[in-house]
Amino acid sequence: MLIGVPKEVKTHEYRVGLVPGSVRELVHHGHKVVVETGVGAAIGFDDAAYEAAGAGILARAADVFAVAEMIVKVKEPQPEEIAVLRQDQLLFTYLHLAADPAQTQGLLRSGAIAIGYETVTDSRGGLPLLAPMSEVAGRMAIQVGAHCLEKEQGGTGILLGGVPGVPAAKVVVLGGGVAGTNAARMAMGVEAYVTVIDKSLPRLYELDMQFGSQLHTLFSTVDNIEREVAGADLVIGAVLVPGSAAPKLVSRELVRAMRPGSVIVDIAIDQGGCVETSRPTTHAAPTYIDEGVVHYCVTNMPGAVARTSAVALNNATLPFVEAIADKGWRRALSDDPHLKDGLNICRGRVTHPAVARDLGLGLMPSDEAIAE
Repeated sequence: MLIGVPKEVKTHEYRVGLVPGSVRELVHHGHKVVVETGVGAAIGFDDAAYEAAGAGILARAADVFAVAEMIVKVKEPQPEEIAVLRQDQLLFTYLHLAADPAQTQGLLRSGAIAIGYETVTDSRGGLPLLAPMSEVAGRMAIQVGAHCLEKEQGGTGILLGGVPGVPAAKVVVLGGGVAGTNAARMAMGVEAYVTVIDKSLPRLYELDMQFGSQLHTLFSTVDNIEREVAGADLVIGAVLVPGSAAPKLVSRELVRAMRPGSVIVDIAIDQGGCVETSRPTTHAAPTYIDEGVVHYCVTNMPGAVARTSAVALNNATLPFVEAIADKGWRRALSDDPHLKDGLNICRGRVTHPAVARDLGLGLMPSDEAIAE
């Protein structure tokens, strides 16, 4: 298969769909890879490294899209990229369609076959291609939250861990999944007072067994959320419903009840955010203040540590890229029900139930789309 990797065009996005090591593996499997010139230059992977791995270098993204059978990216395709997708071309990347009707309509019109990293599953019910970026975003959430709490950033001027004689900041994490757990771990590491709220009692039990008295856990109820968020210095939104838009757990009224200068980091913003006052931001302008509270809602948080993120993501995606390239998309998806869960759009049809439900669109079951 001929696989193409264009340079990411989203604002301040420097990750890359395939690092040189991944290219070498694919070439070793007998496939061809072309990349846009400078695709990984910003994170230390120059064109020479890609050429040494066996990739061809093309001058423009349009050239990559024109020749590739499968496009491997990181972030959701931007309008200019959707415009050059063609009928039956494979797209393998993060999509997050449930919160993005415009992108969904563009992909439907393109006739392409779009597989979303974020809905590929595993045998344990996890999301293996979302997990590495959730780990990064969760860890980053604490360091950016700590920065936002600084007075010159609009925060209250609180040090997360406090100092002897001064209380630590209160950190509330909504969601005890991969992102939430990593956020809690980092917050505990700087000696903040950390509470995780989740609707799964088994997950709360696991967190309690893992962290003991360092971590406080609460079952997710309206009362618990309202009480804890209102008294928090830093709130981390780490809620995920696979494939669906994030539920709004924090209302505008509740944000208004928070102390002025408190901070919200909404990791769930890719799926619409779990806070009513959240709206997407970029690394160029990452924060804004609403109801007196600093909001950090960057939709590609891991892009700030792009080299670490790109390698971590490739570790997870490469086996799936290889399977699709080796077998073709139909057989690869038929052989692996977990990869099949990643099929979101197929030749003008929505094939993921959560996307169809949240956007009010018709659904073609993935098995029918593969067989058609």
